[in-house]
Amino acid sequence: MPADQSHAEELLALYARAGFARVEPPVLQPADAFLDLSGEEMRRTMFITMDPDGRELCLRPDLTLPVCRHYIAEGAAQMRDFAYLGPVFRSDVPGGELLQAGVESFGRQDREAADADLLALGLETAALWGVIDPTIRLGDAGLFATLLDALNLPPVWRRRLIKDFARSGDLGADLALLKQRPEEGGVTAHAGVLSALAGSDPDAARALVTDLLSIAGISTVGGRSVSEIAERFLEQAAPGDGEGLSAEKVAVIERYLAIAGTPDQAAASLRALVEEAGLDLARALDAFENRTHFIAAQGIEPERLSFATAFGRPLDYYSGMVFELHENGAGAPLVAGGRYDGLLGRLGAGEPIPAVGFAVWLGRLDAVEAR
Repeated sequence: MPADQSHAEELLALYARAGFARVEPPVLQPADAFLDLSGEEMRRTMFITMDPDGRELCLRPDLTLPVCRHYIAEGAAQMRDFAYLGPVFRSDVPGGELLQAGVESFGRQDREAADADLLALGLETAALWGVIDPTIRLGDAGLFATLLDALNLPPVWRRRLIKDFARSGDLGADLALLKQRPEEGGVTAHAGVLSALAGSDPDAARALVTDLLSIAGISTVGGRSVSEIAERFLEQAAPGDGEGLSAEKVAVIERYLAIAGTPDQAAASLRALVEEAGLDLARALDAFENRTHFIAAQGIEPERLSFATAFGRPLDYYSGMVFELHENGAGAPLVAGGRYDGLLGRLGAGEPIPAVGFAVWLGRLDAVEAR
């Protein structure tokens, strides 16, 4: 019996004791949500096909979105905790298939406590394979978004920075561009259109560009859907606009992204930064520190946590804490996840619903155990 299967029952029993009910979403899924809401890394590895009516389908490349769909189909009316274990399909892995497990928790309003609970459960998961002292990497996508709101950046730049942060955490190219003032007479062929779009209602502009692309017969390009292409086009609407992009604001972002250490060290540095910059992030920083307290209450020493403001995960839907567990701080993550409060609303649940979860790569844990 493969090592991953030998651990499967023990893993699911652990999740059942924690109150997570197992679900098994269909392997074949609508492709639109993955194309629109997942990161570039996942989109380019998907296996896509079409049904007889021309709708795009895919072999599930991940299980978070299918579990979200399951919860919405049930009515999304109460708090629910789900666990899963099954194959996912990506072109960048040997044979195109790997076994993934994980949990998703929906509807808990005590967000910081829920984050701590899931991190603790992730550590228990790794311990089943004998990984009892992994490197714990933490980040906070929501804190970065709150900083951008406080700086009052133009909406186009806010979206661009958040997307690029999720993709790599390296915003050097964006920040370099933000420092540049548009050159006199440097007008592109599409400057008029871009300028008009930049000043319009974002939803209306997105709908217009999407309609134009559809009329042109464009469906997908490089794994991106029409809406994704439209979004990227709109991101160009004001890349050289200096309005609201003072050198002082760029410097604040650069200082923010340089902060790293234990959560307590990071909190002190963050409070000093926002005080000097005259920004109000008190509520977000209070939540940040409360989460650290809940993590400590789980018996996890905050000194074990390696927090970095520039740390993100390559999925576009994360909106809060993100984390990864690594063996000795190296290699691909063994367990990873985070908070994604806005995803269920974007999938059709109506209002945003608090949500947090993580995925487990059993093959990677097997390889660690085998060593």
